[in-house]
Amino acid sequence: MVNFNDPRARSQLLLTSFQTWLPHQTSNASDDVLQQLLTQGQLTPNVHCLRQLPVDFEAAPRRVIRAIEQYRPRFIVLCGMAEGRSALSLEAQAKHQGSTLATSLNLNWLISGTKSSQISLDAGNFVCNRLYYIVLQWLLLNRHPSQALFIHIPPLSESNQLTILSDFAHIIQKLMGNH
Repeated sequence: MVNFNDPRARSQLLLTSFQTWLPHQTSNASDDVLQQLLTQGQLTPNVHCLRQLPVDFEAAPRRVIRAIEQYRPRFIVLCGMAEGRSALSLEAQAKHQGSTLATSLNLNWLISGTKSSQISLDAGNFVCNRLYYIVLQWLLLNRHPSQALFIHIPPLSESNQLTILSDFAHIIQKLMGNH
């Protein structure tokens, strides 16, 4: 078992989620998915979850970068909710002030075998995109060996929950080398 307080420990995966940001939201699908995976025991001890990040352009990246420095994950999967989407969206890139940074992960391979996942070229114009951009930029500037990905998760419902959870778990298992 990995002791996450041991600075020599290197987690294989860092998963993040956000808090809600609008009054009508009772939960954030990104956090709901992480909670389900934890409840179902699908996350191994070398996976660290940084849950319910504040929906804040400065605080969220600061917390994630601190976690990257602390846990030194092989993979970072940043998760956020996209209310207007119906499938998992693996974000190929993030943009900021005319600059674009792309993930180095093979997204076609990651979504192969999923039922309802897609590759997106639009991480939005909000905190999700900004967090993704800052993390990709930080990894690049620091020549950090971690690879990062942002996944937008649609709101969960009775009709899509099993598919979304299955696809997400499938992608995580691929990253962990179990597929």
